[in-house]
Amino acid sequence: MIATTTLEASGQESVTWFTHMLKNYIGFGFLEGYVSYMAYPLWLLVPFILCNAVYLGVFCSLYICSFLFYIYKKKNNIQEDTTSKLWDNAKQIIANFMDTVGKIWHGYEVIGMEHLPEGPGLIVYYHGALVLDYSLLVARVYMQKGRHIQSLVDNGLYIFPGTKLALDLTGCTNGNKSKCVEILKKGNLLGISPGGLREGNFSDHQNYNLIWGNRTGFAQVALEAKVPIIPMFSQNIREALRTVGKTWWLRWLYDNYMRILVLPIYGGFPVKLRTYLGEPIPYDPNITATELAGKTKIAIENLRDRYQKKPGNILRALSERFDKHHKDN
Repeated sequence: MIATTTLEASGQESVTWFTHMLKNYIGFGFLEGYVSYMAYPLWLLVPFILCNAVYLGVFCSLYICSFLFYIYKKKNNIQEDTTSKLWDNAKQIIANFMDTVGKIWHGYEVIGMEHLPEGPGLIVYYHGALVLDYSLLVARVYMQKGRHIQSLVDNGLYIFPGTKLALDLTGCTNGNKSKCVEILKKGNLLGISPGGLREGNFSDHQNYNLIWGNRTGFAQVALEAKVPIIPMFSQNIREALRTVGKTWWLRWLYDNYMRILVLPIYGGFPVKLRTYLGEPIPYDPNITATELAGKTKIAIENLRDRYQKKPGNILRALSERFDKHHKDN
């Protein structure tokens, strides 16, 4: 109660100072009441803003990238084709920035880079609260191998105006199965998380459980494109960022009505992140999509069980920053 009263008093003082400044500068006394009426309720949004600060940071970064890409496009007179070589310098700068942040903040490592095929392949990964680890992998592969990993992302990212340029230039697509097959047949690497936003919301640091349901679309894509699947799991991804509010009724609401529901996230802890790429699951024309999906899930769970200590612990994950090499458990 004392803390709430102090916060309210502080808010009233700030609003009063601001309105007096406006009144003295503009000369309209009636503005004080209007601004007080409009500004004071904004303090009620502080808890909401704090709970969603991570999301706000992500989208602000996305908008900043789009803005910078747009300036780069106009300055260099580049046409709409985002695959043009003229974009290479801009992509290199973004990838280098991401890779540097990953090294400094998370001591980011990739184990099993040799498992990425020279040709096309489907990277299937566990979805953390955010796909931070996957984004760092995309940057690392571009820096080390000069290869663009295309990424299947949620349709919700495309509802925000002004972000399409950044999404396109970073290889994101919200295409259907036929679009994914087309990407692979062109010789590209493609990243997919079958668990998607559901897994990001409702999996947890206790078990790192995969929440795929009966999804086999990714396996059908791999079979139709005749490409191998590379399983991926990142150690401590749930210690870097965690979700709150995992209740049965929110899960029910997500499954039945609100597929764009996102739970609040907290964290950003500088824990050790290691991405493990498992041995590729080769194309087999004699296997069904359901069987292939099952094999892929088992492969990711094996990586998780081998390299992730459960339940997750933030302090332990921080201490792993001092491990010089990954350990085979």
